[in-house]
Amino acid sequence: MSAGKRGDGEVRLRGSGSGTGAGRDVSPGSTGGMVPTPTGAGGTPTAPTALVTGASGIVGANLVRELLADGWRVRALVRPGPPRRALLGLPVETAEGDVLNPGSLPAALEGVSVVFHAAARFTYDAPDPGEMDRVAVDGSRNVIRAAGAAGVDRVVLTSSSVIFGSSPDRAPRTEESAFTTGDGSAYAVSKLRQSRAARSEAEACGVHLLEACPTLALGAWDYRLAESSAILTNYLNDPYRSTFSGGGNVVSARDVARGHILVARRGTPGEAYLVGGENLDWSELHTLISGLCGTHGPLITASHTGAYLTAAWGEMMSRFTGASRSLTRDQVRMMGRWYWYDDTKLRGLGYTPEPASPVVARALRWLLRTDHVRTDVRALLRWPEGEDVWSAGSEPGSDPTASPSSSTGAQA
Repeated sequence: MSAGKRGDGEVRLRGSGSGTGAGRDVSPGSTGGMVPTPTGAGGTPTAPTALVTGASGIVGANLVRELLADGWRVRALVRPGPPRRALLGLPVETAEGDVLNPGSLPAALEGVSVVFHAAARFTYDAPDPGEMDRVAVDGSRNVIRAAGAAGVDRVVLTSSSVIFGSSPDRAPRTEESAFTTGDGSAYAVSKLRQSRAARSEAEACGVHLLEACPTLALGAWDYRLAESSAILTNYLNDPYRSTFSGGGNVVSARDVARGHILVARRGTPGEAYLVGGENLDWSELHTLISGLCGTHGPLITASHTGAYLTAAWGEMMSRFTGASRSLTRDQVRMMGRWYWYDDTKLRGLGYTPEPASPVVARALRWLLRTDHVRTDVRALLRWPEGEDVWSAGSEPGSDPTASPSSSTGAQA
């Protein structure tokens, strides 16, 4: 599959290189890998320790679980105060700190082999875009600088597929594709600035930086309802079951986590890797959701003008009511664009993501237990078939009797 051509409105991020060969395996307990293997008493190899920032978000929470399943010791950087439901019952160490507070990071980095920096604000409805930018840019600089000072030479940054832009047609984009400025949301711009700042800081600090660039991650433990999951809930909560032109790439949050570990083990420092799943038109995704839930739709295809007026009205009303918006003008600018991606580069390292149908089914089963989907809507839906992540033993630390509840905000 070919990368999108560079043209008007596109910004070349970097020459990310074309290397797709597997590096040395650095699985826990191996020797000679790119991640140093710590030793205990008598020189006995021990499992390496990973520090995960943003461990309460959908990517971080799934990453913690996959690292534990893979034999790593896990330390989660958590801010004082916010709920830590996504980590309940897991054998992880927690370190209180904040990526925007450099003084809180050295203690969290003691004895760490690899940092997985997943802390971010993923929202199209940020009341203060500057705060989102500070977390992305300043937070990444702080983490990388602290990692270098602590002697941690490998940082895996959770970036985003949007830094490689979008297409006006169904041409998948690759790591060589340019950022497209015309449809760039505040979130996308913040991720682009994050990537540039992180690379610059890593070079200055002598840290090996690798970027994992997920597409739309869906799955369990998304208590704060990331924008990717909101695509499912907004559609179900919409009485008209509207769809729109364009498309996106859907991936399991578990596969995103496994992709991060592959990048840490076998990736080449300085490289970025798309972590994707299946490319779908939005109408295909919405039809899939309706079929899995046994409901109607999509019924109408929203026009760009109608969506823009709806978004503008919602933004005006939110100023008076303080309510969050289900549609923003940033999102409207993304209509009619295809956020399709080709993850051949990571597949060359052994990445094998699931197709969309079981991914969406599993995400819906989790979301339908929350109040992110209205009660009256849930009453009319059937449970999607497939694996239930709340079944006993299906996930480390899961509670089959617990019900997740809503919490506003984005991945942090």
